[in-house]
Amino acid sequence: MLASLNVRRTLVAVAALATSACGTAQFELPEPRRLVILSGERLAPTKERMEEVDLWLREQVDSIELDPSFMIYTNAQEGPVYPWERLEVNEQGDTANVSAQALPGIQWPYTIYAHLHLMAAQNRLDRWLPEAVGASDFELERAILTRVSDSWLYQRSIFDAPPYGILDELMYSNENGYLEAFILTARPDAFVEARRDWLAADPGAQESYVAWFRRAFERDPPGARGATGTR
Repeated sequence: MLASLNVRRTLVAVAALATSACGTAQFELPEPRRLVILSGERLAPTKERMEEVDLWLREQVDSIELDPSFMIYTNAQEGPVYPWERLEVNEQGDTANVSAQALPGIQWPYTIYAHLHLMAAQNRLDRWLPEAVGASDFELERAILTRVSDSWLYQRSIFDAPPYGILDELMYSNENGYLEAFILTARPDAFVEARRDWLAADPGAQESYVAWFRRAFERDPPGARGATGTR
């Protein structure tokens, strides 16, 4: 049976994992492990970069846990889903529901996604994502998904989270400079003007992206998988 879970508790468990690794001493991140997928595509995040992610991510986790002005719920579902496909923010901008597949360890990036959209709805991005204040819808989404990607890279390289196709696609696309292509191919109807400008600036951009994605994942990217264009 699918259940609605309070994601705050999930993130507390993640934060507790870091705390338990060091007892009462200040937690020092281990060296990030290198990541590789079946095609041989590799990522080698640096410790310095993961330390930067650690700083903002811990602050964001604390806010999600302690700030009484909003609530985030996740709905477990049987199949894979991209973060944007099942996100709902209420009219008051104080509650978000987001769905994720019912697998251990993958809810965290979905919660980051929901939290940043809530902060946008509450006009509070100046604290969490200042570079996106006043941005267009597409620029905001790209900034949010960059953070989601970074949080998954952190989780995979520092806490040894297992591979997960949906989030790995996002992460590898971002790390290889294809995040814009990833979003605009997966969601052409959501960002029509941005997609038009992207293709006008580089008519071969989508072909290049699709070719890279096929090499990396041995499948078509989201948005190019038949009629549904999702998975």
